[in-house]
Amino acid sequence: MNQLVDRYFESLRGKKLLVLGIGVSNRPLIRMLLGRGLSVTACDKTPRERLEPEVLELEREGACLHVGEGYLDGLSADVVFRTPGMHPNIPELVRLREQGAEITSEMEAFFEVCPCTILGVTGSDGKTTTTTLISRILEHAGRRVFVGGNIGSPLLPLAGSMGPDDLAVVELSSFQLMTMTRSPQIAVVTNLAPNHLDMHRDMAEYVAAKENIYLHQDAGGKLVLNMDNAITASFAGKAKGSVELFSRLGVPENGVYLKDGTIYRNGKPIMAQADILIPGLHNVENYMAAACAVEGLASDADIDAVARTFGGVEHRIELVRTLNGVKWYNDSIASSPSRTIAGLHSFTQKLILIAGGYDKHIPFEVLGPEICAHCKTLILCGATADKIRRAVTSAPEYRPGFPEIAEADTLAGAVELARKAAVPGDVVTLSPACAAFDQFKNFMVRGETYKKLVMELEK
Repeated sequence: MNQLVDRYFESLRGKKLLVLGIGVSNRPLIRMLLGRGLSVTACDKTPRERLEPEVLELEREGACLHVGEGYLDGLSADVVFRTPGMHPNIPELVRLREQGAEITSEMEAFFEVCPCTILGVTGSDGKTTTTTLISRILEHAGRRVFVGGNIGSPLLPLAGSMGPDDLAVVELSSFQLMTMTRSPQIAVVTNLAPNHLDMHRDMAEYVAAKENIYLHQDAGGKLVLNMDNAITASFAGKAKGSVELFSRLGVPENGVYLKDGTIYRNGKPIMAQADILIPGLHNVENYMAAACAVEGLASDADIDAVARTFGGVEHRIELVRTLNGVKWYNDSIASSPSRTIAGLHSFTQKLILIAGGYDKHIPFEVLGPEICAHCKTLILCGATADKIRRAVTSAPEYRPGFPEIAEADTLAGAVELARKAAVPGDVVTLSPACAAFDQFKNFMVRGETYKKLVMELEK
């Protein structure tokens, strides 16, 4: 057993604990705290009558529930575990902090007790694919790997079974990183572009949150950066440990790069670009980032073996079906313009694009010229439909009818419009450039709904 875990939970004994958010990711934490005989108040804005049976079971196991519209009112605590999507500077958390409460999270606690090397991945786009690639490569190399953070299982409940020779690979969002005071030993930043500005005060706060993935490293840490992204490249001078760069456009002094269809590390070929099964130049970047991260932990042969067999992560340019000569792709993960642009660049032909969704208050101007260049038809739905339409029609490249623009009230309506517009040889892709919250719980539910609609289309 991991004695760090035992000592950590023993330090909580006799303290008043709050867990803010009773979603799927925090339930194992609540159960673990209760299992250690600790007093837990679990808070969530969901009204009691809509609570899932699993949450009510936590109450029967001893949790005190504080739920509904005023779930943050009148709280006091010694230690507060916030859900990652909650801004740490909302008035209620500021008040608790001023009263002496320690504000932490499941991920921060995991970093405190983890006995093994942690590889952390963040960025605006490509986090999940890069995290998955790193874990698959390490597993191919015979390592015991735990995957968590934004993907996989919550890792704190698993920390007790981890040993020093294991590896933890974690995907870290800006919300998780905002209050982090520890950094992974190996940190990867895939890229940075405006995102989540509905939650962050401004772009500066968003970038500052991302920087926590490496700012707390020591001289033994390693930072992997995208040399082609101006923001991430600027981090190199602040790193306390070593820095490795990856690039599609140049040759870094120390790192991984693409040249003439081959991926190299410091002059030595790793693999052919053609070996990568999943489409898109952004996935070449993801492989290069992963290659930097696993150096010394896995071989180049392990990297190439995964490239030849890995078919991609669900909801990321996922081929749903081919129907009457039309290929339908699900890229629901594309919740920002930069992610959608990367998806558009993954194909060599003009596409039928379904876009639009929840408004995160990020600019769409950059998307307009790309849609004009890469789409024959644009089908809009969701809260941002008008904003994306204006970005396209205002682009210098736009000409009436190029692309054709249509609009639907629902995703089902958008799929039907795409079916009517498509002819054999076309590609239809759901790549919304927006979050899903205007109509769906998250991008996964949106993607599953889209796939179901596509699979129900008749020949």
